[in-house]
Amino acid sequence: MSFQESFDLVLRDVRLRGCAVLQDIGIVNGRIAAIGRIAAGAGHEDESIGGRLVLPGFVDTHVHLDKSCLLCRCGNAGGGLKGAIAAVAHLKRDYTVEDVYARGARTIEMAIAKGTMHMRTHVEVDPRAGLRSFEAIKRLRQDYAFALDLSICVFPQEGLTNDPGTEDLLEQALGEGADLLGGCPYTDSDPSGQMERLFAMAKRHDVDLDFHLDFDLDPSWGHLEEICERTEGGDWRGRVTVGHATKLAAMDEATFERRVARLRQAGVGVTALPSTDLYLNGREAGFRAVRGIAPVHILRDRGVTASIASNNILNPFTPFGDCSLLRMANLYANVMHLGPEDFAACLDLVSEDAARLMRIEGYGLAVGAIADIVIMEGEDETEVFGGLREPAMGFKRGRKSFIRPAATLLRP
Repeated sequence: MSFQESFDLVLRDVRLRGCAVLQDIGIVNGRIAAIGRIAAGAGHEDESIGGRLVLPGFVDTHVHLDKSCLLCRCGNAGGGLKGAIAAVAHLKRDYTVEDVYARGARTIEMAIAKGTMHMRTHVEVDPRAGLRSFEAIKRLRQDYAFALDLSICVFPQEGLTNDPGTEDLLEQALGEGADLLGGCPYTDSDPSGQMERLFAMAKRHDVDLDFHLDFDLDPSWGHLEEICERTEGGDWRGRVTVGHATKLAAMDEATFERRVARLRQAGVGVTALPSTDLYLNGREAGFRAVRGIAPVHILRDRGVTASIASNNILNPFTPFGDCSLLRMANLYANVMHLGPEDFAACLDLVSEDAARLMRIEGYGLAVGAIADIVIMEGEDETEVFGGLREPAMGFKRGRKSFIRPAATLLRP
C-alpha cells in the first residue's frame, strides 16, 4: 500500500519481522500512522534505516534500580540469597536520595542504550531505607521520561508482618506516586499474612501486584497455589505477577502441569530472571547444579502471560549485567536449549509478551500504536538474536531518543 499524506517522521526502508519486503513507517504525533510504501517528500523528517530490522522498544518487567551498581561496595557477600539480602540490608541504611539517583541513572542509561523503553523497577521500602530510594526513583521516572516509561513497584524485601512500620511506609508510597505493590513472602515470618495484607492494600489503592515467589529448587512447599487462590478470590485476574518461581524448574511433570494450568486459570503472570536465578540457585549441588530457571517459553505456549527480565545489575544478587534484554533472552535460550525455531518466541518474551504482562496500552508495531521503535544492527531476527546485535538507534514516541554508532575498524 502506498501513502501520500503528510507525516512528522518517516522511517524509510525498514525490515519488519516476518516480512520479506522493505516498508516505511510514517509517524504523526508520536504514533504510528502508516506502514507501507510512503511517497517521497511526505515526511517533515526522513530517516533512512537501510533495511535493518525494527522492533518495538524492549520491556523490562523486573529490575531493582535502588540496589543496582553496588558491587564495588559489597566485597564478598557469600554468593547466596541470604548473603545477598544481608549485604544489601546493611548498605541500605546509608542510602541517600542522591546516591540512589546516581546509581539508578547509570543503570537506566545502560538500559536505554540497549533498546529498553519500558521498565518496572522494584523499590525496597522499610524503616531502614525509609522512602529515600522511592523519592530518588520518582525523580528518575520524571527525568528519563523522554526515553523510558518507568513504573515503580514498592515492596517489603525483608518482610512485612515481622517488620513494624513497613506497612505504613508502603501505604504512604502508594499515596505519593508508586504505581504498584510488590511482595516477598519467603522472607516473612508469616507468608500468608503478608499476602493477605498486600492483596487488601492493592484493592484499596487499585494497583497491580508483583511478588518475588518460590525462589529455590525445593518443590515440596511453595506459595504459588495461595497466590492463585487470592488472585481469584480478590477478582484480580490479569493484575498479579510472580517473579523467579524457580520451583517450577524442579517439579515432576505432573505437578508442573497442574501448576501451569492453575496459573492460566487464575490469570497470574510469571517472569523468569535468568542471570540471578542461575547465579543463586543450585549452589549446594556444586558442579552438578541444575538449571534453576522457570521455563517461561513453555508457560507462554500454554497460555500463561510470561516474560524474561533483568532483575539485579552489578550487585550481590547478580554480579553481572549490562541491562541488555536481548542478551538476557539469549542467555535464557542457551540454558533452555532453544534453537533458531524459538528465537521469535524469546524476542516476544522481552517485548510483546512483556508488554502484555505490564498491561501497556498502545504497544507494538502497528498503525495506531505508540511509536516506541528500536532499530537493530541486523536484517532479520535470527541474525539479531543469535548474534546479539546491538541497537543502532531508538525512537521514543516518535522522537529519536538514542543513537549507538557501530564500531569502525581502522586498517593500517
